[in-house]
Amino acid sequence: MNNRAFDDWVNNIEKRPALAVIFASLWVFVVGWIAFLWNLGAVGLVDETEPLFAEASRQMLVTGDWITPYFNGETRFDKPALIYWCQAIAYKIVGVNESAVRLPSALAAIAIMGLAFYTVSWHLKKQDYLENVSRPTRRWLTAALATGLIGLSPEMIVWGRTGVSDMLLTGCIALSLLCFFMAYAQPEKAKVQTKWYVASYILMGAGILTKGPVGIVLPGLIILSFVFYLGNWREVLREMRPILGAFIVLAISVPWYVLVTLRNGEAFINSFFGYHNFERFTEVVNGHSAPWYFYFLVVLALFAPYSIYLPTAMVSLKFWQRNHWRSQQRWQQLGLFAFIWFTAIFTFFTISVTKLPSYVLPLMPAAAILVALFFHNTATFSNSQYAIPNSQLSSSSLPTPHSPLPTPHSPLRTPLLYWTGWANVMFFSALAITILYLPKLLGPDEASPNFAAKLDQSYLTEAGAVIFLVGAVIMAILLLRRRRWHLLIDVNLLTLVILIVITFMPTYLLMDQERQLPLRQLSAIAREQRKPGEELIMVGFKKPSVTFYTQDVVNYQRSVETAKPYIQSQIDKKVQPASALVLSFPAEIKQLSLQRPKYENLGIKGAYQLVRLPLKN
Repeated sequence: MNNRAFDDWVNNIEKRPALAVIFASLWVFVVGWIAFLWNLGAVGLVDETEPLFAEASRQMLVTGDWITPYFNGETRFDKPALIYWCQAIAYKIVGVNESAVRLPSALAAIAIMGLAFYTVSWHLKKQDYLENVSRPTRRWLTAALATGLIGLSPEMIVWGRTGVSDMLLTGCIALSLLCFFMAYAQPEKAKVQTKWYVASYILMGAGILTKGPVGIVLPGLIILSFVFYLGNWREVLREMRPILGAFIVLAISVPWYVLVTLRNGEAFINSFFGYHNFERFTEVVNGHSAPWYFYFLVVLALFAPYSIYLPTAMVSLKFWQRNHWRSQQRWQQLGLFAFIWFTAIFTFFTISVTKLPSYVLPLMPAAAILVALFFHNTATFSNSQYAIPNSQLSSSSLPTPHSPLPTPHSPLRTPLLYWTGWANVMFFSALAITILYLPKLLGPDEASPNFAAKLDQSYLTEAGAVIFLVGAVIMAILLLRRRRWHLLIDVNLLTLVILIVITFMPTYLLMDQERQLPLRQLSAIAREQRKPGEELIMVGFKKPSVTFYTQDVVNYQRSVETAKPYIQSQIDKKVQPASALVLSFPAEIKQLSLQRPKYENLGIKGAYQLVRLPLKN
C-alpha cells in the first residue's frame, strides 16, 4: 500500500468516528499492555516503599476505616487517601494481590496516553485545516508516536508498574494540563471549553488527594507561566472561572483533610504538612540529597533513548520568539505549552532540596509531546509531497507539491537533526557496552548476593547489548543514506519494545526470584507456623513486604544491639506464648548468641533465615 492509498484508508476511518475511536483505543491498549499490564503481578512487592502503600490499603479494606491510613499498627500520614482508596477498590475487584496494588498506577499511565493521543491528533488536524491539506496518516502516526514515547520510556514503565502514589499523581497532573489546553485552545466554543476546564479542576482536586498541595501547585505554576508568557492571562483567567474552579477543587480535596485532622489532630498536621511537604522542599529528608545537575542525568537516563532529541526539539520551537508565539492561534501553541510544562517542573524540583528520580515523573508526558511534534514537523518538512488536498477546501490554495509547508514552528534544517542522530547512535553504543558489563558493575547486595552471578550466567545482558547495537547500526545506515529522518525515532521505539520483551522482563523476574521471593516464602512459613499471640521480630533490616504477606504486625529491630535487650525484656516479662519468631540474616541470628539447641529453624530462603526462639531462661 503506497502513501496515498494509506492516507485514503486513514481518511475513511476518520470519517467514521466510532471506527476511529476503536483504532486509537486499540493502539493505546497495545502499548499500555506491553508497558504496564503485561506480567503486572508476576513479581512480588518491592521493598521498601511499595508494601507500605499495599498494606495501608489492605488495612482500610479490612478495618473499614477509610479516613486514617495505618501500617503495621501505626498511622501512616506520608500520603493522602486517594491512592489507598484506589488500591482498596482494586482489591475488591481482583483480590488482594500484587496486580491490584499496581493497577491504579498502570491505569493512570494508560489514561495519560489516551488523552495525549487525542490532544496531539486534534492539534494536528487543526494545523492541516489551516494549511489547506489533509495528512491523516502523518497525524495519526504522530499521535501514535507521542503515545509510544509516553508509554515506552523507562521512568514511566518503572512507576507505571509500581504500586505507589507517584504515577497516580502524574496522571492527575498530566490529564489536568491536557484538559486545560483543550479548553484553552477552543475559546470559540464556550460550552465545550467549560467542560474541559471543569475536568481540569476535578483532576487538580484529585491530585491534592493523591499527594497534597503539589497536586495543584504544579499545574497552577505551569498554567500561570504559560499565560503570563503569552500576555493573555487576564483573558484566560476570566475564561477559567477561577471561583467555580476553587469550589470544585476544594469540594473534592478538603473533606478528607478535615476528617483526618479532626480524628488525628496535630499528629497529622505535623507529619503530613510539616515533614512530608514543607521539609521535603526546604531540607534534605531521609538522606535524599543530590547536586544541582541531578535531574539532567535523571531525564537523560529515564527518558532514554529519546532524551537525545529533547534539546533539538526544544530549540526547534524557538520559544524565545515571544511575539511569534503570541501571534499564533491558541491551538497552535501546544509545543510551547509542552515546553513550559517541562521546564516548570524541572526547575521546581531542581530548586527543591530533597531530590528523588520520581519527582520529575510528571514532566515525562511533556517531553514525549515535544519530541513527537519535532519529528512530525521534520517529516512534514521533508515529505510535503505526500500532503493531499482537503476535499472540503479549494485545491487552488494548496502549496506546490515540493515546497515546504508553513508550520507554527518549523523544525531546524537537516544538519542539526543529522548530528543529533549520530549522537543517538553513540548513545546506543554506550548503552550496549554498559549493559554488557552490568553484572560486573553491580555492587554487593546482602539481600540478593547471587543476583549478579546469575544475571551474568543468563546471557540476558548479552542479548540487551546486541539489541542496542543492532539499533545503532540501523540508525547509522539511515543517517549515511540521509533519508527518512523520521525513522530514527521509530528505531528507538522498536528497540525499546524488543528490549522489554527479551531482556527487561526476564531480568525483572530473575531479580524477584533472588531478592523478594525468599521473603514471600518465609512469610508464608511464618503465617503457617505462627502460634496465637506469637510475635514476629525482624532483626537487622526493615522489609515492609513481610507485614503485607504475613498480614500481621512485625516488630522491626534495626540491629542485633537493639534486638538483644528487647528479647531479654520479653524473657523477663514471661510473655505468653513463651516464644517468638525471628527473621534475619543467618549471621545476625548467630550474633544473638542463640545456640542451635535453643531455637527451632523454620526455614532458610535466599539470604534470610526464620527461627522460633524460646522466651525463657
